[in-house]
Amino acid sequence: MAPQHSRRRARIAFSHSAAKQLENITNEAEIHALDRALVVISVHPDIGDPIPGDTTGPQLRQYADELEAVRVLYFVTALRTVVVVAYIEV
Repeated sequence: MAPQHSRRRARIAFSHSAAKQLENITNEAEIHALDRALVVISVHPDIGDPIPGDTTGPQLRQYADELEAVRVLYFVTALRTVVVVAYIEV
């Protein structure tokens, strides 16, 4: 019997505005919180809640990690790339 492979993680990319936000993060705790959220999203891209709005493009989603007090806004492309739009501290 062939070994079962785990699901491949989604690639993470950042919009220009999200990349600018990341440049300003200097606190180690914030970096850890965002990293933890990105790992969860990369493993399960559809985990976030859909944000109502325009349905002509990819569905904008939000993932909130109450333990780390962080919220990430993102969408998933057809090629399963997660594009982070914004990182928000809760």
